Amino acid sequence: MRPDILIIDDDAEVVESLRGILEDEGYRVRSAPSGEAGIDAVSDSAPDLVFLDIQMPGGMDGMEALGRIREASPNTGVVMISGHGSIEVAVRAINLGAVDFIEKPPALDEVVVRTAQALEKMRLRGETVLLQSQLASQHEIIGGSDGIRSILQVVARVAPTNARVLITGESGTGKELIARAIHTGSRRVDRPFVRVNCAAIPTELIEAELFGYEKGAFTGAAHRHAGRFEQADGGSLFLDEVGDMSAHTQAKVLRVLEEGQFERIGGNQTLTVDVRVLAATNRDLPAMIAEDRFREDLYYRLNVVPVTVPPLRERRADILPIARHFLARYCAENAKPLMSLAPEAAEALERYHWRGNIRELRNVVERAVIMTPGDTIRVEDLPADSIGSRGTSVADAPSADLSLRDAREEFETAYIRRVLEESGWNVSEAAKRLGIERSHLHRKMRQADLRRDA
Repeated sequence: MRPDILIIDDDAEVVESLRGILEDEGYRVRSAPSGEAGIDAVSDSAPDLVFLDIQMPGGMDGMEALGRIREASPNTGVVMISGHGSIEVAVRAINLGAVDFIEKPPALDEVVVRTAQALEKMRLRGETVLLQSQLASQHEIIGGSDGIRSILQVVARVAPTNARVLITGESGTGKELIARAIHTGSRRVDRPFVRVNCAAIPTELIEAELFGYEKGAFTGAAHRHAGRFEQADGGSLFLDEVGDMSAHTQAKVLRVLEEGQFERIGGNQTLTVDVRVLAATNRDLPAMIAEDRFREDLYYRLNVVPVTVPPLRERRADILPIARHFLARYCAENAKPLMSLAPEAAEALERYHWRGNIRELRNVVERAVIMTPGDTIRVEDLPADSIGSRGTSVADAPSADLSLRDAREEFETAYIRRVLEESGWNVSEAAKRLGIERSHLHRKMRQADLRRDA
């Protein structure tokens, strides 16, 4: 579709000159002789671009008309034109939202180039707004349960401060969403939000990742590298799975929290940063402190404001709103009409235990959206290896002929296998989801003879 351009100018000669140039380039062109008439034209049908004269007869000059156009149609680009141009006037127009400024009389080549540039700017601006909207949607905290409302109240109180927050909860409960909400509500919102998954980075590399390194600090260090603390300067640093940091790294992080200073690996220059640290873990840090596996002083530095995110099974009122949120998201991503949940499927989702919490629910909904041929997800469309047609009813229990101990072992083995399969047999990831040490999981796998090809 050809872009629609509106010229607002009382000079008929300028209007006809612009019209001829723009129509030759394939644009649809309208015109209005005054600011008031131009506002009416924008209200009737919002153009893609407006050429707006600054000095016009009547009660509305170009600057006032610019503000009215930006208010009536934010997606319309405005190029100011004037026969009495100055740097001050151009700067003022740009500050008020104009995308460009052209002096009269406009040259043919200049109009062609500047029109294309203005339309491209507006296209990119629209894409940015859309991406920001999509990003905000992905990071939206869904739910109206008492637990979530309580957390949101804490977030609202703590976000504007510089207080450190320790977010605890099972894997997949949405701890990063809480951290992002705190950053978004803070005075640091225009500064970086930097995330580090301490469990995903090998112990020998975590310090280089956090604090950076100088060229030649170690084999492979071909250039200076800014660490995550530097990258987050002025903003927020989210230390996810903070309980997985080594004792040596814990000591260095403690120093940054106390002094705001550190050195890159291989360097002797002391760097000072202003970073708000938000941390999260699914581990029992007090128990780790008792076992000398986590520093008590670091724990108290991080745990200024504690936030505990309840598991999904403890806030069942949030299950369907979250499921429908993912349903809309994955239907849009897969170019499908918005699907609905059959009553039996909705009941199965609400009844299920959700040991993987929101992450597991997201995966189930995405799979159902992709695999369901119709526009309604039925209970039989839900994955049989997890929810199946029964949710978690008594029928899912092991045989009643087994002793309680044997039934517990049978269930545990089946559940561990399922988590391993969902984790792609990544033992580290499965251990984190199960909330146990990797060595403990390896031992259970040997005892139950659990193997990928078994």
